[in-house]
Amino acid sequence: MSLIQRDLNCLWHPCAQMKDYEVFKPLIIKRARGSIIELSDGRKIIDAIASWWCKSLGHNHPQLKKALLQQLDKFEHVLLANTTYETIVQLSEKLTALMPSLKKVFYASDGSSAVEIAMKMSLHTRQIKGETNRKKFIALSNSYHGETIGALSVSDMGLYRDPYKELLFDVAFLAPLPYVLTRNDPLWGNCQQHWDILKKQLDLLAHETTAILVEPIVQGAGGMRLYSQDLLKRLRDWTKQHGIHLIADEIMTGIGRTGKMLACEYANIEPDFLCLAKGLTSGWLPLSAVLTSDEIYYLFYDEYDTGKAFLHSHTHCGNALAVSIALATLQVMEQEHICRYVSELEPLMFRYMSEIAEHTGKLENVRSMGAIVAADFIVRDPQQRVGFEVYKSAVKLGALLRPLGNTIYWFPPLNIEFSTLQELKEITQKSIEMVKF
Repeated sequence: MSLIQRDLNCLWHPCAQMKDYEVFKPLIIKRARGSIIELSDGRKIIDAIASWWCKSLGHNHPQLKKALLQQLDKFEHVLLANTTYETIVQLSEKLTALMPSLKKVFYASDGSSAVEIAMKMSLHTRQIKGETNRKKFIALSNSYHGETIGALSVSDMGLYRDPYKELLFDVAFLAPLPYVLTRNDPLWGNCQQHWDILKKQLDLLAHETTAILVEPIVQGAGGMRLYSQDLLKRLRDWTKQHGIHLIADEIMTGIGRTGKMLACEYANIEPDFLCLAKGLTSGWLPLSAVLTSDEIYYLFYDEYDTGKAFLHSHTHCGNALAVSIALATLQVMEQEHICRYVSELEPLMFRYMSEIAEHTGKLENVRSMGAIVAADFIVRDPQQRVGFEVYKSAVKLGALLRPLGNTIYWFPPLNIEFSTLQELKEITQKSIEMVKF
């Protein structure tokens, strides 16, 4: 029996309609290096989406492997409750240096859990302070924060949340958002007209809200849509005025993806909670982190019998192997000047996608931020799965694209070579031309 048949007999793949696998079989991976994945049949494909947005330094980076092996010789995991070790302290020191006001780190295993932790912390502070009326969460329309129940509740993606409505709690979603295609859009610097509408919605909820959640600047699963930094700045000002927490979900945008270590830097703001994952370990092992302020930390700091302790825990919280890679990732980011390199990638990626749009006549709304570029297929029949067909064609030609519905995007490793990007452009263009729509 073939490996593919054995797979399909027992494995339920994530984020997929398994019936699609009748016509688009799983790819058998042999090895991966840098931005390239090698298949069992010898074909090599470009990892154009950084394996679901996490392979920030590509595959098999030698410095990350070295860090993993060094830690493996010491210990692989010990519970973090009442223990510590040099590497996790070093990592925590580096993370708390990202933003001056965020001086404490709480670790977990994945992005959704980080979002849940931030939400729980926010809600718990209200009980401690006697602000029991503040129970509501606000999020942006078209947002996505994860697939555990709390994170899914604050996600405005019907495709993912509708089947589970009975499990979810009520959340207010803000609309319309001041979307932009690039930082040259006038809305980037001033979104007053949108803000006038949004502020009316916010003011009605100010007295009962504990926190607002945002994906800073770029909404990932919602189609790689970019919105004005001015909105982020105004939201931060408004939350401060009303004693409401701002939770920045930088699980996708953080650790250099937008050309800065954190997307919040574009608006020059610091949230009350910052969630990190994905690129934090360059996708080697699961690890997430929630950063918050001393002010929030000390609300929980008291005698045990007061009941103020934050008793959330994960079995692999602070896993030493993941932590060692996260520390090495941040070190490589500095040593290889990755953010500076991303600033060079950005105009090239935007130009390449714009040229594809012009040449094929099948793309619109080309948008770019850091090492992210996206565009929408011009689709006459909304029932046609254009993205899926292009996905299949691209794999045949040598690139793992996996569009978001009818949005095509590149989200490559941050250190992708310019020559590989040129090849990706050619494959993407040919893949689109192969599909009739």
